[in-house]
Amino acid sequence: MKKIQWGVLGAAIIAVEQMIPAIQESKYGEVRAIASRNLEKAKQVSKKFNIPLFYEGYETLLADPEIDAVYIPLPNHLHVPWAVKALRAGKHILIEKPVALNAEEARILQDEARKHPHLKAMEAFMYKFHPQWNEIKKLIDEGAIGTLKLIQSSFSFFDDHPESIVNSKEYGGGSLMDVGCYPVSVSRYLFGEEPTHVMATMEYHPETQIDLHASGILEFDRGRTLFFSSIQQMEYQEVSIFGTHGKILVDIPFNPPPDQPAQWILETEDHRKIIRSEISNQYTTQADTFSRAILDQAGLPVSLLDAVQNMEIVDAIHKSAQLQKRIKL
Repeated sequence: MKKIQWGVLGAAIIAVEQMIPAIQESKYGEVRAIASRNLEKAKQVSKKFNIPLFYEGYETLLADPEIDAVYIPLPNHLHVPWAVKALRAGKHILIEKPVALNAEEARILQDEARKHPHLKAMEAFMYKFHPQWNEIKKLIDEGAIGTLKLIQSSFSFFDDHPESIVNSKEYGGGSLMDVGCYPVSVSRYLFGEEPTHVMATMEYHPETQIDLHASGILEFDRGRTLFFSSIQQMEYQEVSIFGTHGKILVDIPFNPPPDQPAQWILETEDHRKIIRSEISNQYTTQADTFSRAILDQAGLPVSLLDAVQNMEIVDAIHKSAQLQKRIKL
């Protein structure tokens, strides 16, 4: 069985701890090469995961004719430049979230991808590939909690290291870009539409000017989302979904452990039920889904348009916080 040959641009933590092992465990792909600006780092990662090739510099990897697809876990400001170069080198691309620094950049990537219709391009929002979300979405669409009216969602962790990428404005850091994009994404997914208005507030670091905390309201035709994100609060994540006749409380919404069933609570006026999904590594499923789309010359479940639309909301949240007013989309 043919397997997609992957190359990885950069030895980021997300690549080393999650995506490289996930691809190596997948059915339809394997990592052929790792590239880093630091040759020794590339060599170390190559040795750890038995990756055949390691390169100094990303251009060398893109020049390898045996590489089919490239995973891009670089800092946010490098996503679009290297994704465009990879497309022009004839590689399929899976780009770590958020796909770009802003919606304008995301549209540049979308326009470039249209010039290469034979190549696959997708944002790596891994949570979308965990079966719990298909099951929860189905429950909502079937009316298990009545009409969806409100989502309460948050994602936070603590990182005050001055050299951390998440604390760099130049690299596209801040809480909204790093983790706040998840509540935005899941809200759009569950409501099945785009917000009509955004109202937000942010607290900025006095020196770096990145947002330490972001919070706000996304207004949809059918309801609303209350959200917050932070990079200076204890590690926590939440999605609580409220309808006219019930609610769903998701235990670990965005990165459930790969060796345990994910679970959530369905509660209505007359009963309360704990539901567990199958054990699943969402990173492996993401890799296999992308690889299969290449092998089968099939469509992807998530388009670049979705990535552009998510960045449009992120931009609107920034704008609302800066202007201190409600923004119409």
